[in-house]
Amino acid sequence: MERYAFKGVASNLVTYLTDVVKMSNSRAAKTVNTWAGFTSMLPLFSAPLADAYWDRFFTILASSSVYFVGLVGLTWTAFAGSRSATKTISTYFLYSSLCLVSIGLGVLNPSLQAFGADQLDHDLDKEFELLSGDQKDAKATRKTQFFQWWYFGVCTGSLMGVTVMAYIQDTFGWVLGFAIPGIAMFLLILLFLSGCGIYVYGAGTGLKTKTTPTPFEKILKFIKGRVVKKKKKQRSTYTLADEDDLDAMELELQERPLCECDDDAEPEDIEKASTTTPQKMDDESSKTGFSGVDTIKLVLRLLPIWTMLLMFAVIFQLPATFFTKQGMTMKRNIGPSFKIPPATLQSTITLSIILLMPLYEKILIPVTKRIKNNGQGISVMERMGVGMFLSIIAIVIAAIVERKRLDISQKVKTLPDYDPETVPFSIFWLLPQYILLGISDIFTVVGMQEFFYSEVPVRMRTMGFALYTSVFGVGSFVSAGLISVVEAYSTSTGEGQNWFADDMSEARLDKYYWLLALTSTISFVVYIVLCKYFKSSSDQGSEEEKAPK
Repeated sequence: MERYAFKGVASNLVTYLTDVVKMSNSRAAKTVNTWAGFTSMLPLFSAPLADAYWDRFFTILASSSVYFVGLVGLTWTAFAGSRSATKTISTYFLYSSLCLVSIGLGVLNPSLQAFGADQLDHDLDKEFELLSGDQKDAKATRKTQFFQWWYFGVCTGSLMGVTVMAYIQDTFGWVLGFAIPGIAMFLLILLFLSGCGIYVYGAGTGLKTKTTPTPFEKILKFIKGRVVKKKKKQRSTYTLADEDDLDAMELELQERPLCECDDDAEPEDIEKASTTTPQKMDDESSKTGFSGVDTIKLVLRLLPIWTMLLMFAVIFQLPATFFTKQGMTMKRNIGPSFKIPPATLQSTITLSIILLMPLYEKILIPVTKRIKNNGQGISVMERMGVGMFLSIIAIVIAAIVERKRLDISQKVKTLPDYDPETVPFSIFWLLPQYILLGISDIFTVVGMQEFFYSEVPVRMRTMGFALYTSVFGVGSFVSAGLISVVEAYSTSTGEGQNWFADDMSEARLDKYYWLLALTSTISFVVYIVLCKYFKSSSDQGSEEEKAPK
Protein backbone atom coordinates (compact mmCIF):
# COMPACT_ATOMS: atom_id res chain seq x y z
CA MET A 1 0.00 0.00 0.00
CA GLU A 2 2.90 2.35 0.71
CA ARG A 3 4.43 1.64 -2.71
CA TYR A 4 1.04 2.22 -4.31
CA ALA A 5 0.80 5.62 -2.64
CA PHE A 6 4.37 6.65 -3.43
CA LYS A 7 4.42 5.50 -7.05
CA GLY A 8 1.00 7.05 -7.55
CA VAL A 9 2.63 10.41 -6.84
CA ALA A 10 6.24 9.99 -8.00
CA SER A 11 5.69 8.27 -11.38
CA ASN A 12 3.70 11.16 -12.88
CA LEU A 13 4.99 14.07 -10.79
CA VAL A 14 7.02 15.52 -13.69
CA THR A 15 3.78 15.86 -15.72
CA TYR A 16 2.09 17.70 -12.84
CA LEU A 17 5.03 20.08 -12.47
CA THR A 18 5.20 20.92 -16.19
CA ASP A 19 1.48 21.00 -17.10
CA VAL A 20 -0.07 22.34 -13.88
CA VAL A 21 2.70 24.13 -11.95
CA LYS A 22 4.14 25.37 -15.30
CA MET A 23 7.77 24.50 -14.63
CA SER A 24 10.22 24.11 -17.48
CA ASN A 25 11.27 20.58 -18.47
CA SER A 26 14.71 20.93 -16.95
CA ARG A 27 13.46 22.47 -13.69
CA ALA A 28 10.76 19.81 -13.33
CA ALA A 29 13.31 17.03 -13.90
CA LYS A 30 15.71 18.55 -11.36
CA THR A 31 12.88 18.94 -8.84
CA VAL A 32 11.83 15.30 -9.20
CA ASN A 33 15.43 14.07 -9.03
CA THR A 34 16.27 16.20 -5.99
CA TRP A 35 13.13 15.08 -4.19
CA ALA A 36 13.85 11.42 -5.03
CA GLY A 37 17.44 11.86 -3.84
CA PHE A 38 16.39 13.46 -0.56
CA THR A 39 13.89 10.64 -0.01
CA SER A 40 16.45 7.91 -0.68
CA MET A 41 19.14 9.49 1.49
CA LEU A 42 17.00 9.88 4.61
CA PRO A 43 17.33 6.21 5.71
CA LEU A 44 21.06 6.84 6.20
CA PHE A 45 20.16 9.18 9.07
CA SER A 46 16.91 7.66 10.29
CA ALA A 47 18.10 4.02 10.44
CA PRO A 48 20.75 4.47 13.18
CA LEU A 49 18.40 6.70 15.19
CA ALA A 50 15.60 4.15 14.92
CA ASP A 51 17.95 1.35 15.99
CA ALA A 52 19.37 3.24 18.97
CA TYR A 53 16.56 5.40 20.35
CA TRP A 54 13.16 4.66 18.83
CA ASP A 55 10.78 1.77 19.23
CA ARG A 56 9.98 0.37 15.79
CA PHE A 57 6.22 0.12 16.30
CA PHE A 58 5.78 3.77 17.27
CA THR A 59 8.35 4.80 14.65
CA ILE A 60 6.22 3.16 11.96
CA LEU A 61 3.05 4.73 13.34
CA ALA A 62 4.55 8.23 13.59
CA SER A 63 6.30 8.16 10.21
CA SER A 64 3.24 6.87 8.36
CA SER A 65 1.21 9.67 9.97
CA VAL A 66 3.70 12.27 8.72
CA TYR A 67 3.56 10.58 5.32
CA PHE A 68 -0.25 10.88 5.35
CA VAL A 69 -0.13 14.58 6.28
CA GLY A 70 2.25 15.22 3.36
CA LEU A 71 -0.14 13.53 0.92
CA VAL A 72 -3.05 15.57 2.30
CA GLY A 73 -1.00 18.73 1.76
CA LEU A 74 -0.19 17.66 -1.80
CA THR A 75 -3.89 17.08 -2.48
CA TRP A 76 -4.67 20.54 -1.08
CA THR A 77 -2.17 22.19 -3.46
CA ALA A 78 -3.94 20.60 -6.44
CA PHE A 79 -7.38 21.57 -5.07
CA ALA A 80 -6.31 25.17 -4.33
CA GLY A 81 -4.75 25.46 -7.78
CA SER A 82 -7.92 24.25 -9.49
CA ARG A 83 -10.07 26.70 -7.51
CA SER A 84 -7.73 29.69 -8.04
CA ALA A 85 -8.73 32.19 -10.69
CA THR A 86 -5.16 32.36 -11.99
CA LYS A 87 -4.65 28.56 -11.68
CA THR A 88 -1.42 29.17 -9.78
CA ILE A 89 -0.04 26.92 -7.07
CA SER A 90 2.10 27.92 -4.11
CA THR A 91 5.46 26.28 -4.71
CA TYR A 92 6.32 26.79 -1.03
CA PHE A 93 3.34 24.71 0.07
CA LEU A 94 4.07 22.17 -2.66
CA TYR A 95 7.68 21.72 -1.57
CA SER A 96 6.66 21.52 2.10
CA SER A 97 4.19 18.73 1.30
CA LEU A 98 6.78 16.82 -0.72
CA CYS A 99 9.28 17.17 2.15
CA LEU A 100 6.76 15.67 4.60
CA VAL A 101 6.26 12.72 2.24
CA SER A 102 10.04 12.28 2.05
CA ILE A 103 10.50 12.39 5.82
CA GLY A 104 7.67 9.94 6.41
CA LEU A 105 8.93 7.55 3.76
CA GLY A 106 12.59 7.82 4.78
CA VAL A 107 11.80 6.78 8.36
CA LEU A 108 9.04 4.29 7.53
CA ASN A 109 10.75 2.02 5.01
CA PRO A 110 13.73 0.64 6.99
CA SER A 111 11.70 0.41 10.21
CA LEU A 112 8.80 -1.42 8.57
CA GLN A 113 11.07 -3.97 6.92
CA ALA A 114 13.04 -4.58 10.12
CA PHE A 115 9.82 -4.86 12.18
CA GLY A 116 8.54 -7.56 9.82
CA ALA A 117 11.80 -9.51 10.08
CA ASP A 118 11.60 -9.24 13.90
CA GLN A 119 8.39 -11.29 13.85
CA LEU A 120 10.23 -14.17 12.14
CA ASP A 121 13.09 -14.12 14.62
CA HIS A 122 10.65 -14.45 17.50
CA ASP A 123 8.74 -17.31 15.85
CA LEU A 124 11.90 -19.28 15.23
CA ASP A 125 13.37 -18.63 18.65
CA LYS A 126 10.21 -19.46 20.60
CA GLU A 127 8.49 -22.14 18.55
CA PHE A 128 11.32 -24.34 17.31
CA GLU A 129 13.56 -26.57 19.38
CA LEU A 130 16.37 -26.99 16.89
CA LEU A 131 20.07 -27.52 16.90
CA SER A 132 22.09 -24.37 16.38
CA GLY A 133 23.04 -25.23 12.80
CA ASP A 134 19.53 -26.26 11.81
CA GLN A 135 18.13 -23.15 13.46
CA LYS A 136 20.39 -20.93 11.39
CA ASP A 137 19.30 -22.71 8.21
CA ALA A 138 15.65 -22.35 9.21
CA LYS A 139 16.11 -18.64 9.93
CA ALA A 140 17.82 -18.11 6.59
CA THR A 141 15.02 -19.92 4.72
CA ARG A 142 12.24 -18.07 6.50
CA LYS A 143 13.91 -14.69 6.02
CA THR A 144 14.53 -15.44 2.35
CA GLN A 145 10.83 -16.16 1.95
CA PHE A 146 9.95 -13.00 3.84
CA PHE A 147 12.12 -10.79 1.63
CA GLN A 148 10.80 -12.49 -1.51
CA TRP A 149 7.22 -11.70 -0.48
CA TRP A 150 8.33 -8.23 0.59
CA TYR A 151 9.76 -7.62 -2.89
CA PHE A 152 6.59 -9.06 -4.45
CA GLY A 153 4.56 -6.55 -2.43
CA VAL A 154 6.85 -3.72 -3.53
CA CYS A 155 6.47 -4.70 -7.20
CA THR A 156 2.70 -5.20 -6.98
CA GLY A 157 2.11 -1.88 -5.24
CA SER A 158 4.43 -0.08 -7.66
CA LEU A 159 2.67 -1.65 -10.66
CA MET A 160 -0.76 -0.58 -9.47
CA GLY A 161 0.43 2.87 -8.53
CA VAL A 162 2.03 3.50 -11.93
CA THR A 163 -0.84 2.15 -14.04
CA VAL A 164 -4.02 3.01 -12.14
CA MET A 165 -2.97 6.36 -10.72
CA ALA A 166 -1.41 7.65 -13.94
CA TYR A 167 -4.70 6.97 -15.76
CA ILE A 168 -6.78 8.62 -13.03
CA GLN A 169 -4.51 11.70 -12.95
CA ASP A 170 -4.55 12.16 -16.72
CA THR A 171 -8.29 11.47 -17.03
CA PHE A 172 -10.01 12.73 -13.87
CA GLY A 173 -7.57 15.36 -12.64
CA TRP A 174 -4.90 15.82 -10.01
CA VAL A 175 -7.13 16.42 -6.98
CA LEU A 176 -8.49 12.89 -7.16
CA GLY A 177 -5.10 11.67 -8.39
CA PHE A 178 -3.41 12.82 -5.17
CA ALA A 179 -6.36 12.11 -2.85
CA ILE A 180 -6.41 8.37 -3.57
CA PRO A 181 -2.76 7.83 -2.45
CA GLY A 182 -3.66 9.75 0.72
CA ILE A 183 -6.61 7.43 1.32
CA ALA A 184 -4.31 4.44 0.76
CA MET A 185 -1.93 5.71 3.43
CA PHE A 186 -4.80 6.23 5.87
CA LEU A 187 -5.92 2.64 5.28
CA LEU A 188 -2.32 1.53 5.79
CA ILE A 189 -2.30 3.11 9.25
CA LEU A 190 -5.60 1.44 10.15
CA LEU A 191 -4.38 -1.95 8.91
CA PHE A 192 -1.14 -1.63 10.83
CA LEU A 193 -2.98 -0.72 14.04
CA SER A 194 -5.32 -3.70 13.60
CA GLY A 195 -2.38 -6.04 14.23
CA CYS A 196 -1.46 -4.59 17.63
CA GLY A 197 -2.63 -7.70 19.41
CA ILE A 198 -0.53 -10.17 17.40
CA TYR A 199 2.74 -8.30 16.86
CA VAL A 200 5.92 -9.25 18.66
CA TYR A 201 7.52 -6.20 20.26
CA GLY A 202 11.09 -5.66 21.29
CA ALA A 203 12.15 -5.21 24.89
CA GLY A 204 10.40 -2.05 26.00
CA THR A 205 8.14 0.19 23.97
CA GLY A 206 8.04 3.89 23.39
CA LEU A 207 11.22 5.92 23.14
CA LYS A 208 14.26 3.84 24.04
CA THR A 209 16.82 4.92 26.54
CA LYS A 210 20.28 4.76 25.12
CA THR A 211 21.64 1.36 26.19
CA THR A 212 23.70 0.28 23.21
CA PRO A 213 25.74 2.77 21.19
CA THR A 214 25.18 2.89 17.45
CA PRO A 215 27.87 1.53 15.11
CA PHE A 216 29.07 5.05 14.34
CA GLU A 217 29.29 5.89 18.04
CA LYS A 218 31.36 2.75 18.56
CA ILE A 219 33.79 3.86 15.86
CA LEU A 220 34.08 7.28 17.52
CA LYS A 221 34.53 5.58 20.90
CA PHE A 222 37.38 3.55 19.47
CA ILE A 223 39.08 6.65 18.06
CA LYS A 224 38.66 8.45 21.41
CA GLY A 225 40.23 5.52 23.19
CA ARG A 226 43.18 5.51 20.82
CA VAL A 227 43.78 9.20 21.53
CA VAL A 228 43.73 8.54 25.29
CA LYS A 229 46.16 5.66 24.85
CA LYS A 230 48.52 7.79 22.79
CA LYS A 231 48.52 10.56 25.39
CA LYS A 232 49.47 8.10 28.11
CA LYS A 233 52.19 6.68 25.88
CA GLN A 234 51.40 3.16 26.90
CA ARG A 235 52.61 0.22 24.91
CA SER A 236 49.56 -1.92 25.44
CA THR A 237 46.66 -1.71 23.05
CA TYR A 238 43.02 -2.33 23.60
CA THR A 239 40.02 -3.43 21.66
CA LEU A 240 36.37 -2.72 22.22
CA ALA A 241 35.81 -5.43 24.75
CA ASP A 242 32.28 -5.20 26.03
CA GLU A 243 29.89 -7.77 24.67
CA ASP A 244 27.67 -5.36 22.74
CA ASP A 245 30.67 -3.71 21.09
CA LEU A 246 32.03 -7.03 19.94
CA ASP A 247 28.67 -8.07 18.55
CA ALA A 248 28.76 -4.99 16.36
CA MET A 249 32.34 -5.56 15.25
CA GLU A 250 32.20 -9.26 14.46
CA LEU A 251 30.88 -11.17 11.52
CA GLU A 252 27.68 -13.14 11.83
CA LEU A 253 29.30 -16.39 12.94
CA GLN A 254 31.98 -14.77 15.11
CA GLU A 255 30.28 -13.41 18.21
CA ARG A 256 32.61 -14.17 21.13
CA PRO A 257 33.22 -11.50 23.80
CA LEU A 258 36.76 -10.87 24.98
CA CYS A 259 35.73 -9.86 28.47
CA GLU A 260 32.72 -8.61 30.36
CA CYS A 261 32.57 -4.86 30.86
CA ASP A 262 29.82 -2.34 31.52
CA ASP A 263 28.37 -0.48 28.56
CA ASP A 264 29.42 2.85 30.06
CA ALA A 265 32.99 1.77 30.75
CA GLU A 266 35.63 4.38 30.09
CA PRO A 267 38.51 3.72 27.67
CA GLU A 268 40.83 3.28 30.66
CA ASP A 269 38.59 0.55 32.05
CA ILE A 270 38.47 -1.21 28.72
CA GLU A 271 42.24 -0.98 28.42
CA LYS A 272 42.65 -2.37 31.93
CA ALA A 273 40.36 -5.25 31.13
CA SER A 274 42.32 -5.98 27.98
CA THR A 275 45.65 -6.07 29.78
CA THR A 276 44.43 -8.50 32.47
CA THR A 277 44.17 -11.38 30.05
CA PRO A 278 46.43 -10.46 27.15
CA GLN A 279 46.96 -13.98 25.92
CA LYS A 280 43.25 -14.70 25.84
CA MET A 281 42.58 -11.47 24.03
CA ASP A 282 45.25 -12.12 21.46
CA ASP A 283 43.80 -15.54 20.76
CA GLU A 284 40.25 -14.23 20.50
CA SER A 285 41.27 -11.19 18.45
CA SER A 286 43.00 -13.42 15.96
CA LYS A 287 39.80 -15.41 15.67
CA THR A 288 37.47 -12.49 15.24
CA GLY A 289 39.93 -10.22 13.43
CA PHE A 290 37.55 -7.33 13.79
CA SER A 291 38.28 -4.12 15.70
CA GLY A 292 37.24 -0.48 15.41
CA VAL A 293 39.85 0.31 12.76
CA ASP A 294 38.78 -2.77 10.82
CA THR A 295 35.19 -1.53 10.88
CA ILE A 296 36.20 1.83 9.42
CA LYS A 297 38.25 0.08 6.75
CA LEU A 298 35.38 -2.26 5.99
CA VAL A 299 33.01 0.63 5.31
CA LEU A 300 35.53 2.72 3.38
CA ARG A 301 36.56 -0.15 1.11
CA LEU A 302 32.99 -0.29 -0.21
CA LEU A 303 33.23 3.32 -1.40
CA PRO A 304 34.78 2.63 -4.86
CA ILE A 305 32.11 0.06 -5.73
CA TRP A 306 29.41 2.36 -4.34
CA THR A 307 30.70 5.22 -6.50
CA MET A 308 30.72 3.18 -9.71
CA LEU A 309 27.05 2.26 -9.16
CA LEU A 310 25.99 5.92 -9.22
CA MET A 311 25.69 6.12 -13.01
CA PHE A 312 23.32 3.16 -12.94
CA ALA A 313 21.20 5.17 -10.49
CA VAL A 314 21.35 8.22 -12.78
CA ILE A 315 19.98 6.19 -15.69
CA PHE A 316 17.24 4.82 -13.47
CA GLN A 317 15.89 8.36 -12.88
CA LEU A 318 14.99 8.73 -16.57
CA PRO A 319 11.71 6.76 -16.69
CA ALA A 320 10.07 9.16 -14.22
CA THR A 321 11.41 12.27 -15.98
CA PHE A 322 12.53 12.51 -19.62
CA PHE A 323 11.15 9.16 -20.78
CA THR A 324 7.72 10.32 -19.61
CA LYS A 325 8.11 13.68 -21.36
CA GLN A 326 9.06 11.87 -24.58
CA GLY A 327 5.95 9.73 -24.36
CA MET A 328 3.72 12.77 -24.00
CA THR A 329 4.68 13.89 -27.52
CA MET A 330 4.23 10.49 -29.20
CA LYS A 331 1.21 8.72 -30.66
CA ARG A 332 -0.58 7.15 -27.69
CA ASN A 333 -3.96 6.12 -29.10
CA ILE A 334 -5.45 2.67 -28.62
CA GLY A 335 -8.73 2.72 -30.50
CA PRO A 336 -10.62 5.89 -31.35
CA SER A 337 -10.72 7.50 -27.90
CA PHE A 338 -8.39 5.86 -25.34
CA LYS A 339 -4.91 7.33 -24.88
CA ILE A 340 -2.16 5.62 -22.93
CA PRO A 341 -0.88 7.80 -20.06
CA PRO A 342 2.90 8.04 -20.69
CA ALA A 343 3.73 7.29 -17.05
CA THR A 344 2.06 3.86 -17.31
CA LEU A 345 4.96 2.62 -19.44
CA GLN A 346 6.97 2.58 -16.22
CA SER A 347 4.85 -0.43 -15.31
CA THR A 348 6.75 -2.47 -17.91
CA ILE A 349 9.83 -2.23 -15.67
CA THR A 350 7.91 -3.79 -12.80
CA LEU A 351 6.21 -6.33 -15.08
CA SER A 352 9.60 -7.35 -16.45
CA ILE A 353 10.81 -7.97 -12.90
CA ILE A 354 7.72 -9.98 -11.91
CA LEU A 355 7.70 -12.11 -15.08
CA LEU A 356 11.43 -12.66 -15.49
CA MET A 357 12.42 -13.17 -11.84
CA PRO A 358 11.24 -16.83 -11.89
CA LEU A 359 13.33 -17.44 -15.04
CA TYR A 360 16.28 -15.88 -13.29
CA GLU A 361 15.88 -18.13 -10.24
CA LYS A 362 14.87 -21.36 -11.99
CA ILE A 363 16.93 -21.25 -15.19
CA LEU A 364 19.80 -18.74 -15.14
CA ILE A 365 21.13 -19.55 -11.66
CA PRO A 366 21.10 -23.38 -12.15
CA VAL A 367 22.76 -23.01 -15.57
CA THR A 368 25.53 -20.78 -14.22
CA LYS A 369 26.07 -23.22 -11.34
CA ARG A 370 26.72 -26.00 -13.82
CA ILE A 371 28.92 -23.85 -16.06
CA LYS A 372 31.01 -22.51 -13.17
CA ASN A 373 30.84 -25.81 -11.27
CA ASN A 374 30.11 -24.20 -7.90
CA GLY A 375 27.19 -23.86 -5.52
CA GLN A 376 26.73 -20.14 -6.04
CA GLY A 377 26.53 -19.74 -9.81
CA ILE A 378 26.83 -16.11 -10.82
CA SER A 379 28.41 -14.07 -8.02
CA VAL A 380 26.93 -10.88 -6.58
CA MET A 381 29.64 -8.75 -8.21
CA GLU A 382 29.03 -10.40 -11.60
CA ARG A 383 25.28 -9.95 -11.16
CA MET A 384 25.64 -6.21 -10.60
CA GLY A 385 28.00 -5.94 -13.57
CA VAL A 386 25.50 -7.63 -15.90
CA GLY A 387 22.81 -5.18 -14.79
CA MET A 388 25.11 -2.20 -15.37
CA PHE A 389 25.90 -3.46 -18.89
CA LEU A 390 22.19 -3.91 -19.70
CA SER A 391 21.45 -0.37 -18.49
CA ILE A 392 24.05 0.96 -20.94
CA ILE A 393 22.38 -0.95 -23.78
CA ALA A 394 19.01 0.50 -22.68
CA ILE A 395 20.27 4.10 -22.78
CA VAL A 396 21.87 3.54 -26.21
CA ILE A 397 18.51 2.29 -27.53
CA ALA A 398 16.83 5.32 -25.92
CA ALA A 399 19.22 7.65 -27.78
CA ILE A 400 18.51 5.95 -31.13
CA VAL A 401 14.72 6.06 -30.60
CA GLU A 402 14.84 9.73 -29.57
CA ARG A 403 16.87 10.58 -32.67
CA LYS A 404 14.22 8.86 -34.80
CA ARG A 405 11.45 10.77 -33.02
CA LEU A 406 13.18 14.09 -33.69
CA ASP A 407 13.67 13.24 -37.38
CA ILE A 408 9.98 12.45 -37.80
CA SER A 409 9.05 15.61 -35.89
CA GLN A 410 11.10 17.75 -38.30
CA LYS A 411 9.59 16.07 -41.36
CA VAL A 412 5.94 16.48 -40.36
CA LYS A 413 6.38 20.21 -39.65
CA THR A 414 5.93 20.89 -43.37
CA LEU A 415 2.66 18.96 -43.61
CA PRO A 416 -0.65 20.89 -43.65
CA ASP A 417 -2.21 18.76 -40.89
CA TYR A 418 0.80 19.14 -38.58
CA ASP A 419 0.00 18.69 -34.88
CA PRO A 420 2.72 20.35 -32.75
CA GLU A 421 1.76 18.31 -29.68
CA THR A 422 1.86 14.82 -31.22
CA VAL A 423 4.49 13.15 -33.38
CA PRO A 424 3.17 10.29 -35.60
CA PHE A 425 5.54 7.86 -33.90
CA SER A 426 4.10 5.15 -31.65
CA ILE A 427 4.87 5.32 -27.94
CA PHE A 428 5.47 1.57 -28.00
CA TRP A 429 8.91 2.25 -29.52
CA LEU A 430 9.90 3.21 -25.97
CA LEU A 431 9.12 -0.28 -24.67
CA PRO A 432 12.56 -1.88 -25.37
CA GLN A 433 14.40 0.62 -23.17
CA TYR A 434 11.87 0.17 -20.36
CA ILE A 435 12.05 -3.64 -20.56
CA LEU A 436 15.85 -3.64 -20.58
CA LEU A 437 15.88 -1.42 -17.50
CA GLY A 438 13.53 -3.89 -15.81
CA ILE A 439 15.89 -6.78 -16.60
CA SER A 440 18.89 -4.78 -15.39
CA ASP A 441 16.94 -4.12 -12.18
CA ILE A 442 16.76 -7.88 -11.50
CA PHE A 443 20.53 -8.16 -11.71
CA THR A 444 21.85 -4.93 -10.22
CA VAL A 445 19.24 -3.78 -7.68
CA VAL A 446 18.73 -7.21 -6.11
CA GLY A 447 22.51 -7.74 -6.23
CA MET A 448 23.12 -4.40 -4.52
CA GLN A 449 20.82 -5.34 -1.66
CA GLU A 450 22.68 -8.60 -1.09
CA PHE A 451 26.11 -6.99 -1.57
CA PHE A 452 25.72 -4.21 1.00
CA TYR A 453 23.87 -6.50 3.41
CA SER A 454 26.64 -9.11 3.39
CA GLU A 455 29.62 -6.73 3.44
CA VAL A 456 28.77 -4.79 6.62
CA PRO A 457 29.08 -5.93 10.28
CA VAL A 458 26.16 -7.76 11.86
CA ARG A 459 24.82 -4.83 13.89
CA MET A 460 25.18 -2.51 10.89
CA ARG A 461 22.83 -4.54 8.70
CA THR A 462 20.19 -1.80 8.87
CA MET A 463 22.87 0.55 7.61
CA GLY A 464 23.50 -1.93 4.79
CA PHE A 465 19.97 -1.20 3.61
CA ALA A 466 20.66 2.52 3.97
CA LEU A 467 23.87 2.22 1.91
CA TYR A 468 21.88 0.54 -0.84
CA THR A 469 19.21 3.25 -0.93
CA SER A 470 21.86 5.97 -0.73
CA VAL A 471 23.16 4.89 -4.14
CA PHE A 472 19.87 5.99 -5.65
CA GLY A 473 19.71 9.04 -3.39
CA VAL A 474 23.12 10.36 -4.39
CA GLY A 475 22.44 9.21 -7.97
CA SER A 476 19.36 11.44 -8.03
CA PHE A 477 21.42 14.42 -6.86
CA VAL A 478 24.08 13.62 -9.46
CA SER A 479 21.37 13.50 -12.12
CA ALA A 480 20.00 16.91 -11.06
CA GLY A 481 23.51 18.40 -11.03
CA LEU A 482 24.32 16.89 -14.42
CA ILE A 483 21.16 18.38 -15.92
CA SER A 484 22.17 21.82 -14.61
CA VAL A 485 25.68 21.55 -16.02
CA VAL A 486 24.50 20.28 -19.41
CA GLU A 487 21.80 22.94 -19.61
CA ALA A 488 24.31 25.70 -18.84
CA TYR A 489 26.76 24.31 -21.41
CA SER A 490 24.21 23.73 -24.20
CA THR A 491 22.70 27.22 -23.90
CA SER A 492 26.13 28.88 -23.81
CA THR A 493 27.33 27.37 -27.10
CA GLY A 494 27.21 29.30 -30.32
CA GLU A 495 24.01 27.59 -31.48
CA GLY A 496 22.26 28.44 -28.22
CA GLN A 497 20.41 25.11 -28.39
CA ASN A 498 19.06 23.91 -25.05
CA TRP A 499 19.17 20.11 -24.85
CA PHE A 500 16.18 20.27 -22.46
CA ALA A 501 14.05 22.82 -24.33
CA ASP A 502 10.36 22.93 -23.42
CA ASP A 503 9.54 22.40 -27.10
CA MET A 504 10.29 18.69 -27.40
CA SER A 505 10.77 19.02 -31.16
CA GLU A 506 13.74 21.31 -30.46
CA ALA A 507 15.18 19.50 -27.44
CA ARG A 508 18.20 17.23 -27.92
CA LEU A 509 17.64 14.51 -25.38
CA ASP A 510 19.42 12.11 -27.71
CA LYS A 511 22.71 13.94 -27.04
CA TYR A 512 22.06 13.75 -23.30
CA TYR A 513 21.43 10.00 -23.57
CA TRP A 514 24.69 9.49 -25.49
CA LEU A 515 26.51 11.43 -22.77
CA LEU A 516 25.01 9.12 -20.13
CA ALA A 517 25.99 6.09 -22.22
CA LEU A 518 29.60 7.32 -22.36
CA THR A 519 29.90 8.08 -18.64
CA SER A 520 28.17 4.80 -17.74
CA THR A 521 30.58 2.86 -19.94
CA ILE A 522 33.54 4.47 -18.17
CA SER A 523 32.02 3.57 -14.79
CA PHE A 524 31.42 0.00 -15.99
CA VAL A 525 35.03 -0.43 -17.14
CA VAL A 526 36.37 0.92 -13.83
CA TYR A 527 33.92 -1.37 -11.99
CA ILE A 528 35.35 -4.41 -13.81
CA VAL A 529 38.86 -3.40 -12.78
CA LEU A 530 37.76 -2.91 -9.16
CA CYS A 531 36.11 -6.32 -9.10
CA LYS A 532 39.41 -8.00 -9.91
CA TYR A 533 41.01 -6.56 -6.78
CA PHE A 534 38.00 -6.52 -4.44
CA LYS A 535 37.77 -9.26 -1.82
CA SER A 536 34.49 -9.83 -0.05
CA SER A 537 34.25 -10.36 3.69
CA SER A 538 33.51 -14.06 3.18
CA ASP A 539 36.59 -14.47 0.98
CA GLN A 540 38.78 -12.75 3.56
CA GLY A 541 37.35 -14.95 6.29
CA SER A 542 38.10 -18.08 4.26
CA GLU A 543 41.68 -16.97 3.69
CA GLU A 544 42.20 -16.35 7.41
CA GLU A 545 40.85 -19.81 8.24
CA LYS A 546 43.18 -21.45 5.72
CA ALA A 547 46.18 -19.43 6.87
CA PRO A 548 48.63 -21.34 9.10
CA LYS A 549 48.24 -20.67 12.80
